[in-house]
Amino acid sequence: MKVIVTHRNSGIPQKDYKLLDLFMRFLQKQFPLKHDLKVFFISERTGKMTTGSRNDENEIKILTKGRIYRDILRTLAHEWVHEYQRDVLKWKHGPDIGGRNEDMANSEAGALMKMFEKIYPDLEDKMYE
Repeated sequence: MKVIVTHRNSGIPQKDYKLLDLFMRFLQKQFPLKHDLKVFFISERTGKMTTGSRNDENEIKILTKGRIYRDILRTLAHEWVHEYQRDVLKWKHGPDIGGRNEDMANSEAGALMKMFEKIYPDLEDKMYE
């Protein structure tokens, strides 16, 4: 499985791509996906997305404009868990508010952030940039 990352005017400096890569490697260890994944970091919302979205073509879009890294990474974790639900667990799409899928994605994203920050305490300042 590989992750293909694209920045569309994301505003994220290239020097910070290492943080994103480190986090995605962490996510793959915690919630291993079977299929390749495309991740787009974008500056403007598309469609009905709020801060992130995923589709059935194994693509995730993450809104970056005006957001600190901790928020960006939490959104990435949330959408990654949704991808895991569809790719590995074979769950069908659930309601956008509440329900098993959303509840799991929300709780796991929060837990993943805490785990990541505990493993990498030296990144604390970077998380709030």
